[in-house]
Amino acid sequence: MAEEDKAQEKAQAKPAAGGHGAAKAPPPPPPMATVPWESELTQRLKERFGEAILEFASYRGQEFLVAKPEAVVPILEFLRNEAAFDYLVDVTAVDYPDRPERFDLVYIVYSFARNHRIRIKTRIPDGYKPATATRVYPGANWLEREVFDMFGIEFAGHPDMRRILLPEDWQGHPLRKDYSIIQQDERWVRENLGIESGQ
Repeated sequence: MAEEDKAQEKAQAKPAAGGHGAAKAPPPPPPMATVPWESELTQRLKERFGEAILEFASYRGQEFLVAKPEAVVPILEFLRNEAAFDYLVDVTAVDYPDRPERFDLVYIVYSFARNHRIRIKTRIPDGYKPATATRVYPGANWLEREVFDMFGIEFAGHPDMRRILLPEDWQGHPLRKDYSIIQQDERWVRENLGIESGQ
């Protein structure tokens, strides 16, 4: 095939930008394909907490439960004291700004005795102050401060609720979805570093 014919075929196959033949946006990804999580531990949790736990599920072998916000700390205490989950691996959050319960708050705990890791998830609206887990796991102190710093979620009863990564006078919380990457705190950079923001 002549080179000009190949070029013409490519031009016809590629629709003009903004034209009627413009490619459609890809469909959104399907939701996580979870399977029910059932075990001796979930049975004990059901008996203890009843309807305060909304779901037990597993995704690709990663087990998690979804609980009402007020039940999270009692569940963590049960897991530590009665199921040997002695290590709080992480506390983090996920922002869904268009949802009434804007944030997923996620706690990851691990049992050395069981060699087992599970997640405790809860949904909270913007402005809700979940109870601190520091009385159960002292290491939650720094993890909750990071969640506050990045997402603006304050933990009720926390002994030192202040930023841990960014300066105290930084404006905003960078891991919120409505916080643009180019919305760096230009005032703070200019006043404290004496330079203009690279953004």
